[in-house]
Amino acid sequence: MPTTVIIDPSEVEESNATTYPEPLRAAAALRWNRRLGPIAGLTNFGVNLTRITPGGQSSHRHAHTTQDEFVWVLEGEPTLETDVGERRLSPGLCVGFPKGTGDAHRFVNRTDRDVLLLVVGDRTPGDEVIYPDVDLHGRMGADGRYVFTRKDGSSH
Repeated sequence: MPTTVIIDPSEVEESNATTYPEPLRAAAALRWNRRLGPIAGLTNFGVNLTRITPGGQSSHRHAHTTQDEFVWVLEGEPTLETDVGERRLSPGLCVGFPKGTGDAHRFVNRTDRDVLLLVVGDRTPGDEVIYPDVDLHGRMGADGRYVFTRKDGSSH
């Protein structure tokens, strides 16, 4: 097996699939991911090239309990929304979201051109995702996939 993998992201399929349950799934319709980590053979962390079209968002505002995230703005000017407010970002800026802080975040595209983000997150087992603005709670299953419920634990 080769130890070095060179990837041309433009050759990686772009998808706006999400595991969010209905009716929360529609919020991801204007967000597209190219999942680069698996192609590179990476298993300890994920790497996504995320494109948000005008009017779209990266996700619902969320915070991870055991996983760190890092985002680098490559193109466009997204608005970062966190618990402390909003900030317009520009290309070249990077943002880190340490695990366990509870500071929920998302990126929103309020401009008339696409936003392109490089998103890196670790895959620490046992992660839970808190969504303060919607009735959603995510818990990572043994298979590494998230199972979503309402905040009271009932299914959607």
